[in-house]
Amino acid sequence: MKVITIHHPHTFNEQDFPPLVMALGYFDGIHLGHQKVINLAKEIAEQKHWKSAVMTFDPHPSVVLSQNNKQIELITPIEDKKKLIEEMGIDYLFIVQFTSNFANLTPEEYVKQYIIGLNVHHVVAGFDFSYGKFGKGTMETLPIHSEGKFSYTKVEKLAISRKSGDEKVSSSLTRGLLADGDMTEVHRVLGRFYMTNGIVIHGEKRGRQIGFPTANIKLSKEYIIPKTGVYAVKIKIDGNWYNGVCNVGFKPTFKSVDEYSLSIEVHIIDFDQSIYGEEVSIEWHLRIRDEQKFDGIEQLKLQIAKDKQNTINYFEKSRN
Repeated sequence: MKVITIHHPHTFNEQDFPPLVMALGYFDGIHLGHQKVINLAKEIAEQKHWKSAVMTFDPHPSVVLSQNNKQIELITPIEDKKKLIEEMGIDYLFIVQFTSNFANLTPEEYVKQYIIGLNVHHVVAGFDFSYGKFGKGTMETLPIHSEGKFSYTKVEKLAISRKSGDEKVSSSLTRGLLADGDMTEVHRVLGRFYMTNGIVIHGEKRGRQIGFPTANIKLSKEYIIPKTGVYAVKIKIDGNWYNGVCNVGFKPTFKSVDEYSLSIEVHIIDFDQSIYGEEVSIEWHLRIRDEQKFDGIEQLKLQIAKDKQNTINYFEKSRN
C-alpha cells in the first residue's frame, strides 16, 4: 500500500495517479461499517481494473474545529489505522492533514481538488458522509459537485441487534461501549478485539512484592482507555501472544485520593522475563470486575488469584 500524506494546498494533479476508486471518511475504529465502505471500494476497483484508495484525515477534525484546543482520544490512532487498512488490501492511503485552511474549502473546492484532482473515478462513502466548510457537502450534493466526472456509491446504515433494539454501527457507539468496558460488544462492532499499543515502563513493583508481578504499560498514542476495572487480555511481546490479567485504574488499596493517577498493569500468566522498554500490544477480551479497595494485602492477593483463574478459564473456554 502506498501512503501519501497531503498538505493543503497540494500540487498533485490527475496525471499523478491511476484511475482510483476512493473510500472517504475519517474511519476512527475501522469498525464493521467502515469495513463495508472500504471493502466495497476495493471490490469496485477490482471490477473496473482500477486501483483502490482510502482518504482519511489527521488530526481528528474536532481537534482543529474546537474552540478549546481539546485533545481527542482515538479508537485507532493513525499508525494503527494505516496497518488495518493495509491488511484490507488497499492500494493507496491518502492522509490529508486537517487544518483550518483545509476546513474552509467549499464543498465544490473540496471535490475539485481532492476527488477530481486526484483522478478519482468512483467514490464510496457512508450515507452520512459530509465534506467542505461546515459540512455543507453531503452524499445528496455529491452528484452535483461531481460535474459528471466521477460516479459514486452511497453505503446505507449498518446496524446490529442489541438489547435496546437495532443500533447503528458507529465510532460513537464504539466509544460508548469502551467507556462501559463492554469488550464483548466492542468485539461485535469492530469485528475484532480492541487493541492498544504501548511500552513497558518501571512501576512501583508492588505486584512483584505480593507475588503477582505486573508489566506497567505506558500507551504510545492517545487511545481511548476502557473503563477502570480488571480485564482478561492478551499481550503481544516480541511477536508472541500471552494471556494476562490487566488492571486499569488507580490502585486504591495502596494510594490516597491525592495520589490517584491512572495506570495500566498486566500480570502475564506463566511468564517471567524482564521486558522493560519493550513495545507491546494489549488485546482487550473481557471485563472481569470493577476495581475495588481492599482492607489489606491478603484480601487483595486472594482476589488477584481469583481474577487469574477466571482469566485462565475464559481463554480455555474460548479456545474450545
